[in-house]
Amino acid sequence: MPSRSNGLAAEMKAVRTLALVGAAGAGKTSLAEALLYKAGAIGACGSIERGSTVSDHDPLERRMQHSLNASVMHLTHGGTRIHFIDTPGGPDFLGQSLPALEAVETVAVVINAATGIEPMAVRMMEYAASRRLARMIIVNKIDVQGVSLAGLLADIQATFGRECLPLNLPDGVGRQVIDCFFNRFGQSDFGPVEAAHRALVEQVVEVDAAFVDRYLEEGDVNPAELHAPLEQALREGHLIPVCFVSSRSGAGVAELLDVIVKLLPDPTEANPPSFIVGEGAEALPMEAKPDPTLHVLAHVFKVTIDPFVGKMGIFRVHQGTVTRDSQLYIGDGRKPFKVGHLFMLQGKDHVEVSHAAPGDIVAVAKVEEIHFDAVLHDAAQDSHVHLAPLPFPVPVYGLAVEPKRHGDEQRAWEILGKLAAEDPCLRIEHVAATNETVLYGLGELHLRIVLERLREVYRFEVQTRPPRIAYRETVTAPAEGHYRHKKQSGGAGQFAEVFLRIEPLSRGAGFEFADEVRGGAIPGQFIPAVEKGVREVLAYGAIAGYPVVDVRVVVYDGKHHSVDSKDIAFATAGRKAFMAAIREARPAVIEPIVQIEIAVPEHSVGDVTSDLSLRRGLVTGTSGLGAGTVAIGGQVPEAELADYQSRLNAMTSGQGRYTVALSHYEAVPPAVQQTLMGQYRVREDD
Repeated sequence: MPSRSNGLAAEMKAVRTLALVGAAGAGKTSLAEALLYKAGAIGACGSIERGSTVSDHDPLERRMQHSLNASVMHLTHGGTRIHFIDTPGGPDFLGQSLPALEAVETVAVVINAATGIEPMAVRMMEYAASRRLARMIIVNKIDVQGVSLAGLLADIQATFGRECLPLNLPDGVGRQVIDCFFNRFGQSDFGPVEAAHRALVEQVVEVDAAFVDRYLEEGDVNPAELHAPLEQALREGHLIPVCFVSSRSGAGVAELLDVIVKLLPDPTEANPPSFIVGEGAEALPMEAKPDPTLHVLAHVFKVTIDPFVGKMGIFRVHQGTVTRDSQLYIGDGRKPFKVGHLFMLQGKDHVEVSHAAPGDIVAVAKVEEIHFDAVLHDAAQDSHVHLAPLPFPVPVYGLAVEPKRHGDEQRAWEILGKLAAEDPCLRIEHVAATNETVLYGLGELHLRIVLERLREVYRFEVQTRPPRIAYRETVTAPAEGHYRHKKQSGGAGQFAEVFLRIEPLSRGAGFEFADEVRGGAIPGQFIPAVEKGVREVLAYGAIAGYPVVDVRVVVYDGKHHSVDSKDIAFATAGRKAFMAAIREARPAVIEPIVQIEIAVPEHSVGDVTSDLSLRRGLVTGTSGLGAGTVAIGGQVPEAELADYQSRLNAMTSGQGRYTVALSHYEAVPPAVQQTLMGQYRVREDD
């Protein structure tokens, strides 16, 4: 009788994992539906238009008829369990699509035959290559009229390399497909199959010298013998298979299932995941072994939080076996949680299972400590094991948010925190400089969906506006100020007189206050009141309503009254004298200048640099990033970037991305300063 460990090992080799990625509209969700139906996992294909697909089960997805979240599904075909993940195709939702790469052996880039290669397909292919994952290309919608599939295959090879070779070819004008790996003879819409078969075999045998010799001697090699070199070619990116399908008609769907089972790597055949031990520069690589008998290592690549169901962590098992009642630690946590129920997901449905071996994608619910990117383990020595971080795009599109009801600030922060826990490309920050809570995402659509989810799921209303720019005021010349405060109203009066001078400090020096009063003109106990008045102006501004920085204030003379002088009088006199001095010291509004780095296709460099100049920006240099991408470095006022992601998308066909970091402050142009000062006067009048 076979042992349980042998049974688990055999089970593990009968597992395949696949992420469907690519541009919106490529047909990933319809393809997932067709695969489920063909394998008998569902009784009928759902419809995106009717909102009845397995993967797009979120109410917002149904309404928008687009995937917004990564959805996990599974099926069984030919005795093999296939886990696959349908991912959103919009660049605003990379926080959902990228983590799926951490859970699979193979990334399938789906291309719409009618629209051809789109920027998202190129981007996801680059991400998959950087993680050393097996890659394949699925050309969908092959039955669309008037499309040159041969021309599209040529475009694929020109874009991604000559290693992109078809495993099957369309036939009957896209009504069916013909295998050209195991099958040497026959006809297709591209002509004889033999040329495609020969190209495939030659590409595969190149990785193994023994097979090269056999091929040269015999003129062909039985494809059934090429499993090991085929897996090596997939691991090394020496072969990127191309398959043709129509999710609408079903052409090629059964053949695609066979390809997944027969040719794609199982967990033992793929490159190992990029685990590391330790932090930062001292981190060391560690190999997780797809062995069901070892201690558990699993990675949480997705978290969902439902206000009614609670938190659910979805993870891929890389090593060991997770069972019901397993005790698992979360990262470096000291207290384990007990796995009460273990689920495989079928869209929104949970299918309870008894165990999960390497390669399986499963979920646990109602574990509040679980979080995105956590490593789950059952051995103390693995408390500092992580996956090497993914290069997520930095969220730079911001909206200031505040609850519509006063007093709901804490609840708003808690709910936004839950949404951010589900999406690694969503960031919440309290900006002290402007006293705002700012929600940062990858674009306007990204944040619009987040706010709709806030309303529909959590029934919470917020007001939004563009984030305030953290302008500052300063002075550029020395000046003096004087104010005499005298108030008499029938009882005790108020009296104070203050003389002070101010001078600019270097940028970033902040504020200095000095007392040079001699002879008791202002008694020492009133000096702090003078400083308090000065600091009120520092906080609220003198010419445009922004904080004053980089100035030195020296109080050098004044007068007092033995009865009427009070703290409030000297605070008022100090404030008024300081404001009078600022107005004589050539005041300036200064603005934050950010260091920007923009990654764009080579053909867009001229448009992007010209646009940056129109935004008062300065290009500081360019450098090649490889694969036809150029990095443009520069500096630009933060105020000029309010709509930049949309503009960048338009200039680069959605391929551009950028990051920013505060560099320094500079004076705004005179026209901008006049506008800001005018707006401040209007606010004061109101």
